[in-house]
Amino acid sequence: MQHDTAGDPMGGLKWTHRTTARIAAQLLELGIQVSDRTVARLLKQMDFSLRVNHKKLSSASPAQRDAQFTHIAEVRERFTAEGLPIISIDTKKKELVGCFKNAGMSWVHDPVLVKDHDFRSEALGMAIPYGVYDLRANRGCVFVGTSRDTPEFAVDAVEKWWRTEGQHRYRRAEHLAILADGGGSNSASARAWKYGLQTRLCNRHGLSVTVAHYPSGASKWNPIEHRLFSEISKNWAGRPLDSYQTILNYLRTTTTATGLRVSAHLVKKTYQKGVKISNAQMRQLDISTDRALPKWNYTLRPN
Repeated sequence: MQHDTAGDPMGGLKWTHRTTARIAAQLLELGIQVSDRTVARLLKQMDFSLRVNHKKLSSASPAQRDAQFTHIAEVRERFTAEGLPIISIDTKKKELVGCFKNAGMSWVHDPVLVKDHDFRSEALGMAIPYGVYDLRANRGCVFVGTSRDTPEFAVDAVEKWWRTEGQHRYRRAEHLAILADGGGSNSASARAWKYGLQTRLCNRHGLSVTVAHYPSGASKWNPIEHRLFSEISKNWAGRPLDSYQTILNYLRTTTTATGLRVSAHLVKKTYQKGVKISNAQMRQLDISTDRALPKWNYTLRPN
């Protein structure tokens, strides 16, 4: 057991990747006959426990994480005090469109019959829900893509939200704050994301945009996750997403007692992966970065 044992240095808890049946078989080779159930009981007496992987390791130091959360709180307070819009953005889990099992349960007379395997070849397509959540108004807007989750798709979603909802809700606003994860289509390191914001949002609408990214492994604190996406998942729990129209209907009927309302749009545009932004294009950005944490915080202005 020695070389297959790991443990918690603080609590003293230990665990092993060997199964109880394998341990029992190896003990039998030593002349010790014991059942796997007895092995499990003895392991518990020795402070072993079944454990799953925990996603808690981050490339950012604890000091950087704390500083970034403090910075995000300051951004939210400042924009709220000035009456400026703040949105939280992210891509929800991609969904196969068709008669496939959807996690969760719902009240029905008879269970809904679905396919026994989730084969992509049997799907009508893939739904890629990109969400924009307006923190001040408690309003969600979801753009359901049918192609790929790319920086261009993310920028198109934010720009269309501003054009159809944001600029009407905040008529005098000239500055927008965006809270986003550090990776994905709106990655902090994605050139196409920043270039798209500059050309499609800042220059086109005369809007300054301040972006604050959550550190890696901290996406659960992004407001859109627990204020919009979790409510959507509860609304369509246990119900097959058998068509794009079904998905749009569930999105549009997602509400909460605190007043959440959701709009939804189908995006049929085809997006290409691997779009390269040249150094010359990057020099066109009117961008300033935060001194302390420049990789996560920046502001783009119309040029």
